[in-house]
Amino acid sequence: MNQEVEYDAIVVGTGISGGWAAKELTEKGLKTLVLERGRMVTHLEDYPTMHDDPWDYALKGDLSEADKKKYHKQHRVGWAPQEDVKHFFVNDLEHPYVEIKRFDWIRGYQVGGRSLTWGRQSYRWSDIDFEANGKDGHGVDWPVRYHDIAPWYDKVEEYIGVSGQNLGLKQLPDGKFQPPMELNCAELEFQESLSEKYDDGRLLTIGRVAHITDPDADIEGRGVCQHRNRCWRGCPFGGYFSSNSSTLPAAERTGNMTLRANSIVYEVMYDDTTKKATGVKVIDAETNEKLEFKAKVIFLCASAMASVGILLQSKSERFPNGLGNDSDALGRNIMDHHYKLGASAKISGHMNKYYKGRRANGFYIPRFVNLDENTKREGYLRGFGYQGRASREDWSAAVAELGYGAELKKKVLEPGAWEIGVTGFGEFLPYDSNRVTLSETEKDKWGLPQLAFDVEFKENEYRMREDIKKEIMEMFKKAGFNDVKPYEEETGPGLGIHEMGGARMGHDAKTSILNKHNQVHLVPNVYVTDGAFMSSSGCVNPSLTYMAFTARAANHAAEEFKAGKFS
Repeated sequence: MNQEVEYDAIVVGTGISGGWAAKELTEKGLKTLVLERGRMVTHLEDYPTMHDDPWDYALKGDLSEADKKKYHKQHRVGWAPQEDVKHFFVNDLEHPYVEIKRFDWIRGYQVGGRSLTWGRQSYRWSDIDFEANGKDGHGVDWPVRYHDIAPWYDKVEEYIGVSGQNLGLKQLPDGKFQPPMELNCAELEFQESLSEKYDDGRLLTIGRVAHITDPDADIEGRGVCQHRNRCWRGCPFGGYFSSNSSTLPAAERTGNMTLRANSIVYEVMYDDTTKKATGVKVIDAETNEKLEFKAKVIFLCASAMASVGILLQSKSERFPNGLGNDSDALGRNIMDHHYKLGASAKISGHMNKYYKGRRANGFYIPRFVNLDENTKREGYLRGFGYQGRASREDWSAAVAELGYGAELKKKVLEPGAWEIGVTGFGEFLPYDSNRVTLSETEKDKWGLPQLAFDVEFKENEYRMREDIKKEIMEMFKKAGFNDVKPYEEETGPGLGIHEMGGARMGHDAKTSILNKHNQVHLVPNVYVTDGAFMSSSGCVNPSLTYMAFTARAANHAAEEFKAGKFS
């Protein structure tokens, strides 16, 4: 590639945010270079396991002992990676990082990033979320409110296809939804119980997921969800949203995108005379060649921690502590969501009923605590929601030492009793002391400093976790379910796979890195639109919010570019 060519824009990263930045910028006419540190993955062509069956794997999908060593940090989440999708997760031996305190950094280095393997749960923030920092004094006040982002939520939902149900909740705004997936009979029983037994507004709904469910929908040639539940292998139908099936092809169709894989961006170049960024420095992941690419606008969408790392490495005489970092906020306020705790129970009845297909979705119980004085909880701030599912237990549970003969054969062919399980996702407060820095001693194989994580749960998180378990157990018992059991596994920040913060948005450069348009306060032609910009975490899955902010920021950048602001 000709390094002397100056692009209108450079987008770093091809995941949830990078794909949207590429689409919006190219559709606005900007000649855009899209850089991805990982390998090329093409929709349909590079999904090698998309049609595999469970019996195609010697260990029922589990990793071999040798692979568990390669993915020793990724594997701590308990379900990823597995044999059918390990090629979409990084090898921890090849991509190390420093843990001052435990941090589970789950990554996917390829074109499409984690948009290939995400859980697809898609929820809007409300003003309860955007106003929380300002009201209780934790973190900095968001410089935007729901009305600023609502039109962009509309745009994103209509384009990616989100199935769900409008509820009229102040804490979970309604959206532009495709038809909701169906709850099964046991989930409907639990839904009815919550409505009958509680008067605080709590309810159960089907999850809102980025799956096309309307057979008449025409969204860029993508097909309707086939209910195979093999999503993270790469969907050949394009039934769920990913960069590879949706936004990157849209950008390519404009003729304005140049996509370069195996390109590790490690620095944003800065001109002290113009007070603007001029481009990025890159290491070719395969050849180790060092390259420089120039552009008038830079979008960092490399994933939250990677983008923070790039900013920290972007040092100059003007910014000795990282690009735009006069406030010392860069790398601080790292957050995630609570995970790995909840409860399970058994449900009697419904033995003559089953369900059709493999629904790639569960139910959702929206936040119902600390919304107002009537729902206030003592001991902790903010709130949580639940995700779960009811199903008939695996028939293989019948294969035990006591089973034999004709009765065993009959049981093996029949599903067992109904069970239900729920996991809580709670909000993580922003703390200045929870930070990521550049290691002064440890380097990666390209000679770049490794990221060092010093992040932990604090008292507010631990108190909330106790309530998460207590509330769901009470709900199960009031529903009349049996064998109600809490669970809480060893966990820490990162396992929720919703890591965010580090380059927070705020009102001024004294306390934050980015302004209300996702621009670096002090270098306005640099935008950061992945999870790094988050000033608080909320308790819902954040990807829809990343996409909405990215679309908004890219349109702002295009307008500024055409007005000559970045020349």
